[in-house]
Amino acid sequence: MESLMNSAEEQQPSSPPGNSWSKQEEINKNETPKCVGGFVLVHAGAGYHSESKAKEYKHVCKRACQRAVDRLKAGALAAEAVAAALVELELYSAPASNACTHILLDDDSPFTNAGMGSNLNLSGEIECDASIMDGKSLHYGAVGAISGIKNPVLVANRLLSEAQKGKLSAGRIPPCFLVGRGAHDWAVGHGIPPCPSEKMATKFSLSAYKRNKRKMALAEKMDTGHNHAKKRRQSSETENGSGCLDTVGAVVVDSEGNVAAAVSSGGLAMKHPGRVGQAAHYGCGCWAENAFNNPYSTAVSTSGCGEHLIRTMLARECSAALQSEDAHKALLEAMQNKFISSPFLAGEDRVLGGVIVLRCCRCVESPPSQNIQGILVEFLWSHTTESMCVGYMSAQDSKAKTHISRLPPGTVPGQCLAIEGGVCRLSVAE
Repeated sequence: MESLMNSAEEQQPSSPPGNSWSKQEEINKNETPKCVGGFVLVHAGAGYHSESKAKEYKHVCKRACQRAVDRLKAGALAAEAVAAALVELELYSAPASNACTHILLDDDSPFTNAGMGSNLNLSGEIECDASIMDGKSLHYGAVGAISGIKNPVLVANRLLSEAQKGKLSAGRIPPCFLVGRGAHDWAVGHGIPPCPSEKMATKFSLSAYKRNKRKMALAEKMDTGHNHAKKRRQSSETENGSGCLDTVGAVVVDSEGNVAAAVSSGGLAMKHPGRVGQAAHYGCGCWAENAFNNPYSTAVSTSGCGEHLIRTMLARECSAALQSEDAHKALLEAMQNKFISSPFLAGEDRVLGGVIVLRCCRCVESPPSQNIQGILVEFLWSHTTESMCVGYMSAQDSKAKTHISRLPPGTVPGQCLAIEGGVCRLSVAE
């Protein structure tokens, strides 16, 4: 794998990928090139990742990458592999001792906020959001504010697969997005086991809920004047914005060049019951689209402040931008113009979020080989939060690579951004 890292807040785009690779236009459309594997890029949330726990954060991403690559090597398509990565990421909201036996972690230390062990809402319950999109069929499945399901992404994935089967009895259109009790009942009816509410919350999430309840009680006693109200808003932004870990996600390309994206989140701590974040909204949490009539196939997964990501439809905006010639420049401009400086967020002091993206196209070597072709994958991540933890791996790699991207010292989260990425060539033998 060839990696091209670009410094944070760099204003000049990186050089385009090597000229020895070009989009393949000569390939015989009646032949299907075959290779084993593909490529996966995951994130464990845009927020703040302490240096003291960097090893644990990276381990989460490594495990998710390995899970996806194992499925790709077994011949799975992109949608199945991306769902496998998300299941692994959701595990790390649960007590670490249950999720991992390879490294020693504290019993109640979660490293993601998705699925079991997620943030509790105002009523002391866990309600999760998740979605998945398949770039080949363009189908999408999502759940919002779902309770009592350990891995929400499995429900979203099942909605997607059921929709691909066609209409229901009497010509009814199958659902693609379900919420609340209806989503839970549909999941159980389709063989996804429920998880009792007392087991959904962990010792860590319950402890955090009690602390937050005390803080809110103290805030209610404060003077409601303008200055105090402003301080409370700023405090809330710190606790629920850049300072916390949020949505997890992944993007995948398989050996056939199909792309898929997925995202899962437990939402903000102390959110209002029934609140649905960007992880479930179409075009906001994730996006995946095979090339069809476009130059590139693209996949995007987002993280951060759900309301900011919903109001800007950031996932779809980034996907559209990636059809430009220079991927780095296109993502930089999208994050700046469509997110930080978006007119839809004009009243926000700090715009908090992050994305992982990939785009790919069929390629041939120069000079062309008679039996070796490939897929050129460009992958990037960008964030306005203090940091973002990512991992990536191709089926040709022995292990995943991980990285915690950080804003430069002295910069203000929500007002500036970091962007980095790389290039991977996947060999395809005819």
